[in-house]
Amino acid sequence: MSANVETMFYLREKPWHGLGIRVGTAPTSIDALVLAGLDWEVIQKDVYTENGSLIPGYKVNTRSTDNAALGIVSDRYKVVQNEEAFQFTDDLLGKGVTYETAGALQGGKKVWMLARIPHRYIIAGDEITPYLVVMNSHDGSSGIKVAMTPIRVVCQNTLNLALDSAKRIWTAKHTENVMSRVHEAEETLGLAERYMVELGRGIDVLSKIRLTDKKVMEFMQEFFPVTLDLPEVQRKNNLRLLEDMKRRYWEAPDLSHVAKNAYRFVNAVSDFATHADPIRRTKNYNENLFLRTVEGNPMIDKAYKMALAAA
Repeated sequence: MSANVETMFYLREKPWHGLGIRVGTAPTSIDALVLAGLDWEVIQKDVYTENGSLIPGYKVNTRSTDNAALGIVSDRYKVVQNEEAFQFTDDLLGKGVTYETAGALQGGKKVWMLARIPHRYIIAGDEITPYLVVMNSHDGSSGIKVAMTPIRVVCQNTLNLALDSAKRIWTAKHTENVMSRVHEAEETLGLAERYMVELGRGIDVLSKIRLTDKKVMEFMQEFFPVTLDLPEVQRKNNLRLLEDMKRRYWEAPDLSHVAKNAYRFVNAVSDFATHADPIRRTKNYNENLFLRTVEGNPMIDKAYKMALAAA
């Protein structure tokens, strides 16, 4: 196998998300916010029409450092400052949680912090590290969101499977009682632990589902069909992407010890979904990839459902 192919899906220099500022030395969430340049406040201002008339019932959230408009919200919306949103992770720090990275998306409309839970999980012979992504929005698009993102250590593949038996994401709306829910650190750890336990069971099920090479090809071609009825450009693009996904299943060094089963297939799709170069890299590609990884990647979810259906 060529060196560049090995680099493509095995030797990672950047973390799985590729975003934010590394804050690994930050002892508290406030320190992490300062290091990541998120130590600013949201200031609400009145909203006016172009002719200067006040628009009742709405406010515009602005950033204190540069007065940038982050979003227009109703006056029922309660601002949760960055310091407030992330401070509950300090309660978790006493239990060994460490900060990794933090950053902003979409010009400050969304801010996030990534914390690593120090529990070591060995599942199907793999070491899997659980991460918590805590995200807060200032544009009214969502509340405070906490998401589990388990990472397969050897290759940085995300295993954020949509399990029926455990929640991966929990949220709190921007209302008056939002902080009373966010500060439930013990509940957060309990949900995280349950998800990891159920993830282990899910991976065990996947490992027992044997897949023939023919079935794997059928699955992959559902993602990237290369039939002759497609436009030539689309067919060539799909063929390139299909070959990339195939290498990640059949040639990845980190999967050499894994049998030809559903767990191997889901890993290959996860690797492709989070690390493959797209046909065209848009300006917001990394941000959109990060959001899909946190909120749920449709490609990984589809692969997981396809694999279970093959049982």
